[in-house]
Amino acid sequence: MNGAESLLTTLTANGIEVCFTNPGTSEMHFVAALDEVEGIRCVLCLFEGVLSGAADGYARMARKPASTLLHLGPGLGNALANIHNARKGDIPMVNIVGDHATYHLEYDAPLTADIEGIAAPVSHWVYTSKHADDIARDAAEAVRQAGIGQIATLMLPADVSWGDNSNGPEGAVTVAPPATVPASLIDEAVARLQSGKNCMLMIGGREVDSNRGLMLSRIGKACGARVGTDTFPARVARGAGTAVLERLPYLAELAIDSIKDVEELILIGAKAPVSFFAYPNVPSAIAAEGCEQLRLAGPNDDIDQVLETLLERLDAIDVEPDVQPLEIPEPPSGDLDANSVALSLTHYLPENAVVVDEAITSGLAIFPLSVTAQPHDWLNQTGGSIGWGLPAAVGAAIACPERKVVCLEGDGSAMYTIQSLWTMARENLDITVVIFNNRKYSILEMEFARTGARGGTPGPKAASTLDISGPDMDFVAMAQGMGVQASRATTAEEFNRQFEQALQVSGPCLIDAIVPTLF
Repeated sequence: MNGAESLLTTLTANGIEVCFTNPGTSEMHFVAALDEVEGIRCVLCLFEGVLSGAADGYARMARKPASTLLHLGPGLGNALANIHNARKGDIPMVNIVGDHATYHLEYDAPLTADIEGIAAPVSHWVYTSKHADDIARDAAEAVRQAGIGQIATLMLPADVSWGDNSNGPEGAVTVAPPATVPASLIDEAVARLQSGKNCMLMIGGREVDSNRGLMLSRIGKACGARVGTDTFPARVARGAGTAVLERLPYLAELAIDSIKDVEELILIGAKAPVSFFAYPNVPSAIAAEGCEQLRLAGPNDDIDQVLETLLERLDAIDVEPDVQPLEIPEPPSGDLDANSVALSLTHYLPENAVVVDEAITSGLAIFPLSVTAQPHDWLNQTGGSIGWGLPAAVGAAIACPERKVVCLEGDGSAMYTIQSLWTMARENLDITVVIFNNRKYSILEMEFARTGARGGTPGPKAASTLDISGPDMDFVAMAQGMGVQASRATTAEEFNRQFEQALQVSGPCLIDAIVPTLF
C-alpha cells in the first residue's frame, strides 16, 4: 500500500467521505488511489476557491469536515479566501496540499513555494509529512486537529504519496468533544442575569439550531433578558416554530444603537461584537462603554451544556418560548426588487430547505422579511471574503441531497467563483441560484458614503470601480454554458413563476433577477 492509499484509507476510517479537489502533477498518486480505496466521493472543482468554499458549506450541514486536495502553494493560495471564511466561522476542514518530491525541492522549480508559510495564517495546525511510513499517522493527526471547528493543513510531498507505507493505514482517532464550561463561569452568568440590570444573551458561533434557540428564549423570558444572535452565525435555524431572536445589525451605527442600553452582555458562542470596518467618528466596539461583557462559552465549548444548566438554575425549563408564527404572504406583483424577492421566497420556500445567503445588500431586506417562512436553515457568510455563496451551496447540497438548497447571490460576488455552476451541473445538485443583478458593487457604493471618502460622493473614476455594467453580465448565458438551466426575471410575476418552477424540479437552476440597488 503506497502513501496515498494509506492516507485515503485513514480518512475514510475517520468518517471523511468527500474530497473536493483540483489536482495537479504532484497529486497524481492521490488521484490514482481514489480508484483503489472505497468510500471517498471525489468532487472536481474548476477553481480552488470553489472547493474550499464547498468544503465549508459541506461541514456546516454534515457537522463534520470534508477533505480538500490542492496543488502546491499556488493552488492553496487560490483557496485561501474561503478557508479564511471557514476559519472565521469555526468550521472544520482537512486540507491536503500536494508538494514536490522532497528531493526535488532544492532545485527551486517554478512551482516551488513556502506552502507552510501560505497555510499558517488560515490554519490552526500545519504540518509536512516526511516519509511514506508516516503519512497515515499524519493524516489521522490532521483529522484530530481539525476536530469540531478547526482548519488542519497537511502537506503531501509526491514521493511520500507514491512511496510504500510499511505501517499501513491508521484507524479512527478520538476527536475532542466540546469543552465543558467551568461552573464558576456559569455562576457568574446567573448572578449577572439576576442582578436586575439590563441584560442581553447573545448566541453565535458554528450553529444556532432550533433547540438552542428555544432554550435561549426560555432563559431570556425567565430572567427578563433580551436574546439574540450575533450578525453572522454560521448556521441558524429559522422559520415557523423557531425562537424569536434579535439579530445584531450589520451596520455599525445601527448595531451600536440596538444595544446601547445593555448593561450586561453575555456571549454564548459569539465573540464580543465589533464593527466590520473602521469608520471616522464611529466606535469600533459595538457595546456601550459601560457595558460589562462575559464570554460564557466559545464556539468550541459545550453550548448545550451551558444552556441546559442555565435553564435549571433560572427555573426556565417550563417557560413557554417565544416562537415565530407561520405567516406565508401572497406572491408579490409589479416591480422586482429585493423586497418582492423576499416575499416570493417566503411564499414558496419548502419546509426543511437550506438557504445560503451571499445576497450582500439585497440580503439586508430579505433576511428579516423571510423569518416566518417554513422551517429552514440559513447559512451566513462568516469571514467577509466574497465568492463564498455559490461554493457553499455546492457543499451544502452534497451534504444534504434530500434537502432543497437555495443560494441567494450578489452579481459581483458570483463572478469570484462562477465556476461553481459547472460543478453543480456535473454533480446534478439540487440547488436553485438567485442572482441579484443590479450591475453594481452596491455594497461598496454604500461603504464609500459611510467612510466619507471624497465627501461620500465618488467622482467619475471612483464610480467606475463600483459599477460592473458595460458590458452587462449575462448570467443566463454563463449558466447555460456550464450546463445549468437558467432564466431571467424582470418583474415580480416572472420571478414567482420561475422560482416556483425551479423548486419543483430536481437539479441546478439559476434565475437572473434584474433588481435595482437598495441605495
